[in-house]
Order: sequence, then C-alpha cells, then structure tokens
Amino acid sequence: MLKQRIITALALLAVLLPALFVQVAWPFIALSVLMIGAAGWEWARLNGQLGSGALVAGVALGAAAAATALAGGVGHAPGLVWNAATLVWVLGGAWVLRAGVTGWPRLDRSLRLLLGLVLLWLAWLAIAQARVVGVNFLLSLLCLVWMADIAAYFAGRAFGRRKLAPAISPGKSWEGVVGGMVGVLALSVFWLWFDHAAPVDSVSLYGLLLQRGGVVSLVLGVMFLAAMSVVGDLFESLVKRAAGAKDSSQLLPGHGGVLDRIDALLPVCPLALGLLS
Repeated sequence: MLKQRIITALALLAVLLPALFVQVAWPFIALSVLMIGAAGWEWARLNGQLGSGALVAGVALGAAAAATALAGGVGHAPGLVWNAATLVWVLGGAWVLRAGVTGWPRLDRSLRLLLGLVLLWLAWLAIAQARVVGVNFLLSLLCLVWMADIAAYFAGRAFGRRKLAPAISPGKSWEGVVGGMVGVLALSVFWLWFDHAAPVDSVSLYGLLLQRGGVVSLVLGVMFLAAMSVVGDLFESLVKRAAGAKDSSQLLPGHGGVLDRIDALLPVCPLALGLLS
C-alpha cells in the first residue's frame, strides 16, 4: 500500500508541478478542469447516481468549468460570489454536521447532487483565480490546508483526548484542531518572511491578509480558514459514511479518489478569496 501511495504521488507531482510553474496559467487551469470533472463524477456516485448518470454529472461539471475559463470568467469573479460561498459553507456546513450521517440522505437526491456540483465549481473557480493571481499566492493557500492537516494529525496523536466528531471521523480531536491552527500560524510567519526574502511572483495569502487588516486580520483569518478546512474534511467523511463508502473512488491508487485529496480545499479556497474581497 505504501509503495502504491508513493508511486501515485510521484506521478501526480510529475504532472502537477510543470503545469503549476509554467509562466502562463492555462496549463494548470486545464489540469484543474479535468480534476474537478473527476470529483464531480465521484460526488454523483456518492449521492446515488450510478453508471452513465454519474458520468454525465462529471462531464457537465468539467464542461461548466471549461466554459467559464474560455469565457474569461477566471480572475473576474465579483466579491459577492465569495461572500455567498462563505455564507453557504459556514451556515450550511454547521447544519449538515449537526444533522449528522443520518440527516444527509434525508435531503432530496437531486438537491444533494446540485449542491455538491455548485460547491465543486466554486472551489475550482477559486483555485483557478488564485493561480491567475500568482503561483506564490496559490501555494500559500494550498499549503495552509496541508499544514492544518499535518499539524492536526501530529497534535491529535500526541495530545488528542476529546473527540471532535466521533460519529463522522473518530480519529479527529479538538486538540488536533488547535494544533492545526498553531501550525498555520507558524506557517504564516514563515511565509511573510519568504515574501520578502525570495523573488516571488505575487504576495502570499498571509501578506495580503496583513496588508488588508493588520496582525489581527492575519491571525483571525488563518485560524478561521484552518477551522473551515476541518469542516470540509468532515463534510466529505459524512457523505461517504452516508453512502457506505470508504473512499470517494479508486481513481488515485493508494490515495482513494480526487475528493479524498481536495475535500479540505473545497471551503478554504473560496472563503480565502472572500476574506480578501
């Protein structure tokens, strides 16, 4: 299993890194369209669409993303879009997690399908827009999610006592959440230094938060985003449990599916742009 995970990770990096660091944004955006289409297919399968129905949903989502990019919609989304996404994730996320695994299937299947596809499209648009801003900005956003996850894992292993959501994800603890927040605060300090020490192509998320509202804005902003990364992770875990699935798919051998890799990014990317809008 470990060997398979490593091989898959290396293959993904071999495709992702050249697309990310090329001077123009379109190779990365094109790759992200393919990935979000695959995530749409997985989402449809988790919510009762099988066979051709799931395939149609994935293709439709990928086509919507591609059409948005070709129409020049990337980089020009108004702040209202990100503010609406923030409301949906904060209020809707709280409601869904409170309703629990048994509450999710009670929603109409078509509503669940449409909601997920819209949230996936918004996350894709935010990621694509972040790449248009610059590689440094995008990486600072992605690394916030990765740091929150890694720091939460080790803090939970070392200090975890109080379970966060045992019915959804038994391994998560409140101590892990706090550890994740401490991790992203440390990351923000490093990246503020990196903004000035390296020849970057854009200001990082942390630098922009500091410019917009000072230290308080930076601290509260990164802690909020770290918390919302947990919401995204729990949300996907809840949907998988409701569907009786361990992974969203087996598209990425050793890693599960695309949704399993991007679940925490789904709320964080649009909400980060909301904080800056």
